[in-house]
Amino acid sequence: MNNKIAPSRWYRLIPIAFITYSLAYLDRANFGFAVAGEMAKDLQITAATSSLLGSLFFLGYFFFQIPGAHYAANKSAKKLIFWSLILWGVLAMATGLVSNITLLIIIRFMLGVVESAVMPSMLILLSRWFTKKERSRANTFLILGNPVTILWMSIVSGYLINAAGWRWMFIWEGLPAIIWAFFWWRLVTDKPSNATWLTNEEIHSLESALQKEQQNIKPVKNYAAAFKSKVVVLLCLQYALWSIGVYGFVIWIPSIIKAAPQMSIIKTGWLSSLPYAFAIIAMITASYFSDKTLNRKIFVWPFLLLASLAFYGSYLVGTNNFWLSFLLLVIAGMMMYAPYGPFFAIITEALPANVTAGAIALINSFGALGSFAGSYLVGYLKGTTGNFGASYIFMSGSLLLSAFITVVAVKPQSIIQKRELSKTVV
Repeated sequence: MNNKIAPSRWYRLIPIAFITYSLAYLDRANFGFAVAGEMAKDLQITAATSSLLGSLFFLGYFFFQIPGAHYAANKSAKKLIFWSLILWGVLAMATGLVSNITLLIIIRFMLGVVESAVMPSMLILLSRWFTKKERSRANTFLILGNPVTILWMSIVSGYLINAAGWRWMFIWEGLPAIIWAFFWWRLVTDKPSNATWLTNEEIHSLESALQKEQQNIKPVKNYAAAFKSKVVVLLCLQYALWSIGVYGFVIWIPSIIKAAPQMSIIKTGWLSSLPYAFAIIAMITASYFSDKTLNRKIFVWPFLLLASLAFYGSYLVGTNNFWLSFLLLVIAGMMMYAPYGPFFAIITEALPANVTAGAIALINSFGALGSFAGSYLVGYLKGTTGNFGASYIFMSGSLLLSAFITVVAVKPQSIIQKRELSKTVV
């Protein structure tokens, strides 16, 4: 690990980023446990409505990515994330108090809105603190908040629902975001130049290294020019297809497991955590070797291809052998998560700083659309067919296309070719 420049960045910033992003994932994944518990019965939620509610978060998430990312890049990521933490904590707790579906629909959509800028804002923040040789690992430690949170949340949520019901699960799992917001405000600074815990020499070395990296990237005039870039367009489509698999899996894995014979909510929680335990190992390994070789592409598409094959294998096994089917789902989950660090390093290394925020937000927006489609259609297909077989085929096909697009979109060493950028030079 390259700690020669300001090594304190790793233990001062990465744990804070990790915890913050972890809290965001509570609200995305615990809804699936509430549905697998008694929420659907208590509120008389049909299968179709359940699919809509599970996916509405991502619709709100889609619409406000770019404005939020633009504010974070030009104003303050610190301030934006502070208010997002408070608002999503309040909305998450409010989910436990609802008594009608209309209010639940509004809350789920608003949760997506207030969390929409967190991911691009965090990536922008880290790109100001970590160099190219460190960025895949820094991104991975951030995004590890996803599988780590779902791992422990799967277990804790099962116990909470069993002991106190789904309402108290939402309340107890919404409160930490509000408390953490004040720690975030005190501990984080937007730029190295504002950090009192760095020496002047460390600040100068870090900022010089980051500026030197930008000199090797051709300038792009504005967001509109960046959005027309072939690689940005392809990565939008790639990430949307990838997200279909991820969130079709995340939202519905509790229901998939709970459908097995003699499966309690507590056992469902423990089994649901296993894919994320292995995903953590895969993410750290992939990001380490991606930074070591500075090859991003080879640490993205093969994992997506393996995830596609695992979903297809689970479809072929069907319900005849639960444990073999479950093992293949564990492999699928692990492989879908492994490429996140290298993937987001591609974007920050491909474009100059003046348009990175918009590109990240646009790509993440399409990821939100894919997440919406995945979480809705996986549930819809299950409700229509009576089992998850068609859902596995849908997720497998989406990931296969995502892997193919990665091969086409990402060029080694030069992600956006000079001839493409020359059209948009200032």
